[in-house]
Amino acid sequence: MIFRDYDTFGRKKSKKQRRRETLAESRAKGRAGEDIVGMKYALQGYEVERTGKGSDFRVRRRDLFGRVVESKLVEVKTGKGRLSEVQKKTKKKKKYKVERVEPLIY
Repeated sequence: MIFRDYDTFGRKKSKKQRRRETLAESRAKGRAGEDIVGMKYALQGYEVERTGKGSDFRVRRRDLFGRVVESKLVEVKTGKGRLSEVQKKTKKKKKYKVERVEPLIY
């Protein structure tokens, strides 16, 4: 007997409901991982900016005069997540780092 298959009243959940809950958990876990990595780079002195396609963040380090010294794209993966096709293409073209994290709380 797996407890996530049943609701609080002991009724069996539908497959659709279980899938919906699993996806919601996965999304929350991914968001928590992104928050952890974004904070990590911000605390290291990087300027963190969310991107749209191909990566989660663009991080930049600037010198005292405001010039960009280092810039890279960061993709955050939690669990056994794999890179999508767009992410693989982006990885080939630019300076790209995949951060793997396991958030404790999500």
